Amino acid sequence: MMLPVNDARTFKSSIPLELDCGKNIPRFKLSYETFGELDAEASNAILIFHALSGNSHVTRKSQNIDAGRGEAGWWEFMVGPGRPIDTGQYFIICANVLGSCYGSTGPSSLNPRTGKRYCLDFPIITIHDMVRCQARLLDSLDIDTPLAVIGGSMGGMQAIDWALSYPWRTRGIIPISTTPQSSPQSIAFNEVGRRAILADPRWRNGHYYDDGAPPDDGLAIARMIGHITYLSDQSMRQKFGRRVQNGNSLFQHLCSEFEVESYLSYKGSSFTKRFDANSYLYLTKAIDYFDVNSDSRYWNKTKMRQTFLERMKALVISFTSDWLFPSYQSKQLVHVFKNLHVPVSYCEIESSYGHDAFLLETEHQGQLLNDFLRNLKDDH
Repeated sequence: MMLPVNDARTFKSSIPLELDCGKNIPRFKLSYETFGELDAEASNAILIFHALSGNSHVTRKSQNIDAGRGEAGWWEFMVGPGRPIDTGQYFIICANVLGSCYGSTGPSSLNPRTGKRYCLDFPIITIHDMVRCQARLLDSLDIDTPLAVIGGSMGGMQAIDWALSYPWRTRGIIPISTTPQSSPQSIAFNEVGRRAILADPRWRNGHYYDDGAPPDDGLAIARMIGHITYLSDQSMRQKFGRRVQNGNSLFQHLCSEFEVESYLSYKGSSFTKRFDANSYLYLTKAIDYFDVNSDSRYWNKTKMRQTFLERMKALVISFTSDWLFPSYQSKQLVHVFKNLHVPVSYCEIESSYGHDAFLLETEHQGQLLNDFLRNLKDDH
């Protein structure tokens, strides 16, 4: 059902994973990719976390398109040789999260207790559960302290969790286009998307894997709803305006007539070819649960933990047109770091791309990342 991930490796853990919900997974696997070379001291590692529908393929192995080294990654213009996150200087690790569908353990995986697919027997997971898995991955790679952890959107939540849960395991954090807690508006959009999936007759309470008829209609609608929140009013006006498809006149029928309608339909249908509906349900729930302010583990005031927090450096980035996780939420995150005495810098970048700006804006964002990482490296 899912598309393969280029050059991915698999980390397998046979140690039971205790989850925040109180249940456990007897064993799990993560699909991951690495880029660049790890130095002798294992001091140049950077852990990149992907967003909701992303995977481990953050960039291609070779930036030479003619080299035939696979499809472009989701952060192709930010990660690679000579790019802001330079694979000539840093060793990049990116893993597909627990609960997803690109080779990592999730609802579509076989439950070792039953020999059948998990479906809805897969336990509820949190952002911290995802991060806990990736900590085990880095242990297996003999990487104790990454130079930095970086992520946008849901990936930014993971970066926040890593830094606050394991402050002794990174020297820098860059959360981008994210939030310290999911807002009621964000939760509302996620719930409408989930309801679209649950209402699809082919969902069948999550048991749709073996008959080749997944709930594509529901998942497509969920993606269309989500994709609207990734854009902005300005970007949609610039990209589509009120143009009608193929120059046709209006009032012909009730089907899609405007270009923006056709675009959303395409985004929805193409998403069903690469993602799993049950994974969408679980991951959006994990996003909804995320709340730094109400989670006591982030505010544990031990002396050792506080020492590492004060040694860490943070760079928070937001974009002016992001209305899914608007800049005021990034400013709230800055206050969280300040309250924990983490040295923090903040930049709001002017952009018309909306929430997707963290994937599309290169120049200013790239310079910020390049400078921050270089300073971390020089301080070491």
